[in-house]
Amino acid sequence: MKVHLDYGKDGLEQEIPASNITILAPRFLPGLPDETAAFRDAARRPVESQPLKDVLRATDRVAVVIPDITRPLPTERLLLWMFAELSHIPAKNFTVINGTGSHRTNTQAELASMVGVEVLSKYRVVNHTAHDPSTLTLAGRSPEGRPVFMNREYVDADRRIVLGFIEPHFMAGFSGGYKGIFPALADIDSIMRYHRASVIGNPHSTWGVLEGNPTQEQIRANGALLPVDFCINVTQNRKREITQFFCGDVMAAHLKGCEFARTTAMVACERSYPIVLTTNGGYPLDQNLYQAVKGMSAAAQIVDEGGFVLAASRCNDGFPAHGNFRKLLFDHDSPRALLDRILAPGFSMYDQWEAQILAMILLKARVGLYSDILPEEVERAHLAPVPDIGGRISAELERIGQDAPIAVLPEGPMTIPYLT
Repeated sequence: MKVHLDYGKDGLEQEIPASNITILAPRFLPGLPDETAAFRDAARRPVESQPLKDVLRATDRVAVVIPDITRPLPTERLLLWMFAELSHIPAKNFTVINGTGSHRTNTQAELASMVGVEVLSKYRVVNHTAHDPSTLTLAGRSPEGRPVFMNREYVDADRRIVLGFIEPHFMAGFSGGYKGIFPALADIDSIMRYHRASVIGNPHSTWGVLEGNPTQEQIRANGALLPVDFCINVTQNRKREITQFFCGDVMAAHLKGCEFARTTAMVACERSYPIVLTTNGGYPLDQNLYQAVKGMSAAAQIVDEGGFVLAASRCNDGFPAHGNFRKLLFDHDSPRALLDRILAPGFSMYDQWEAQILAMILLKARVGLYSDILPEEVERAHLAPVPDIGGRISAELERIGQDAPIAVLPEGPMTIPYLT
């Protein structure tokens, strides 16, 4: 059977040498026939909020928060529609903040590709930098009483708007909503606290779970430390077309969007599988191994104990080079040793959360990686380098039986399977 796998910008047409194959993909919804009109309607008839243009005054200093380049949001289109709706406010009053969280800042060329040349030339666009205290100021205190610092431009604004994309998330339950604020605009100490091992290891910090999820609880509490005046969230199909808008009050709009995403992106499975082939949704989601853990996590939900996950993720940006993710993987001789180190009392290191999740997956199943990363580096990361997807699947079937069932997630974490 030939399947299309979302890989890099162009995808892969992959022949799978097997007969017992189950394709698991989100329920496809066509894009909205007129996105511009649909946005205007959502902005003027929002969820539990005044219309967008009535929320902001002409004299307001407005912070607009967008996700960074690792998120497939149609930011350019959304910003153009939003600015048209807010034409009564001078361009100089807006600051667009790239919510990088703990990720690297984006280059001017990347920002231009994200927001468009027109927006970049007309409006002030800045990167958030979690590691630079001079760009941060106190936003408030967490429910535990800890200080939470956020981007100064955001804190000092009169009004705040957040843009986001709602999809199932492997720790937060769903992306979108207040997650566009926290941890996207937080200081590194708060981000480290948010990602602490006890929270990441909590079974409720997982796909599709909102209530009782300690990760989502932190997002909501810290994201709401300052008023967010309007939320613009969308859902998309595999063609990156917008399927629905969820605008207005952050909590109300986000909850409505999550229920919509649950019905389209989550797929019930009656059994687990010895082999699961997955991706990370293609560009921009599969640029590095750090992000590719999401696709592996989706596959891990339905792989047999001791089974095999084969992840096709281009990883053209490596592990990436910045941060400690690569170091954590390389410095430990096994996933068990890595997890024991992360769970040790007092241990705290930037990027430990992604390494923790990968270690947990590797303790359940073997993982192979088809990517641009050098084979020897893939091996040092406790993964099996896969130069030939079809060949590796054939080898697995020879070992366990030619009729063994295989699950394929061609869109990776755009589909979240779960066992019934």
